[in-house]
Amino acid sequence: MADERVAEAMLRNWHDEVEGAATYRELAAKEPDEHRRSILIRLAEAEERHAAQWEQHMTELGIAIPDRAEVESKLRKARQNLSQDAWLRRLEADEQQDVGKYRDLLSWLPAGQVRTSVAMMAQEEAGHAESLSHLVHQHDPGKILGHILDRERWHVSGSSGWIGDAIYGANDGLGAIFGIVAGVAGYTHGQSHLIAISGLFGMLASALSMGSGAYLAAKAEGEVHEAEIAREKRELEESPAEEREELALFYQLKGLSEQESHELVDRLAKNPDAMLRTLVQEELGITEESAPNPVTSALSSSLATAVGAIIPVIPFFFLQGAAAIIAAAVISLAAHFAVGALKTLVTTRNWFASGLEMTVVGAIEGAITFGIGLLIAGL
Repeated sequence: MADERVAEAMLRNWHDEVEGAATYRELAAKEPDEHRRSILIRLAEAEERHAAQWEQHMTELGIAIPDRAEVESKLRKARQNLSQDAWLRRLEADEQQDVGKYRDLLSWLPAGQVRTSVAMMAQEEAGHAESLSHLVHQHDPGKILGHILDRERWHVSGSSGWIGDAIYGANDGLGAIFGIVAGVAGYTHGQSHLIAISGLFGMLASALSMGSGAYLAAKAEGEVHEAEIAREKRELEESPAEEREELALFYQLKGLSEQESHELVDRLAKNPDAMLRTLVQEELGITEESAPNPVTSALSSSLATAVGAIIPVIPFFFLQGAAAIIAAAVISLAAHFAVGALKTLVTTRNWFASGLEMTVVGAIEGAITFGIGLLIAGL
């Protein structure tokens, strides 16, 4: 059976994809404009493909798949009193949230087929959010411009993925070593030299583990990018007319006329490399700047893990007994709050809530490991 956290994430994302597919299908059936209808149908097909991927992973892990018909029936009842535009706006917000959810999943999922699938789905969901934004704001140039600027800011932040690696590395190092320090402190009744040595070796092991994990994850993401680009290149070679029409449709959604969009695509088609780069950027959001650097990810993650891990150990270099334990708890919990707040740089949560949550989790972790250490020492 799958880990409970993984199972819960799979079921939640499967449910969202099924709802999205059903909604896109219904909206497409009511859409009079041919171009807008084709976009909605393509989005429905992508959501159905994502749902099928989740079903495959759930089946492999022994997770029961809910009744799709029941999910769609409940959704139809919820949609009865909302207009077409209202549902498009809601879907736009949902797609943007889906991007955030998939990025959050990538922050803790281990390397493997599920993580590879999530990385690919995250890229496609980003493209869905962009397509929907143009559909919703098609007649409002100001909002389209704002969306384009937001997307450009995302490309800039995407090139700084090492920030996320560093934050999650510090988070992991701090949490793991605080638990080790608290447990050894309870077991040894505050013998500083043993606690410091245990913490140092724990720091080394955590840093190496996080660094290697970040390297493999970034390498896998780069391989996904390469596979997507190869797939797009193959489609461009096998069905050039279809790909040109698809790109022209993207430009029409951005405000160009049908004639202008086809003229632009015709010019791009004269340079196959430029055509391919444009297609993967428009459809998948993949650019040269967004490609992860495995070495940078590994270094930032391992160094940040080491920095986070050394914090609970520092007091034991200078203090003894209860004073060292109290000092370690205080600075560790303060660091928990700081790292939790910093996590909001790569998530959409409130900084105070995120910091407080991590502080509470750290306090519980420390109390449990300290208590277990005392218990073992008394046996």
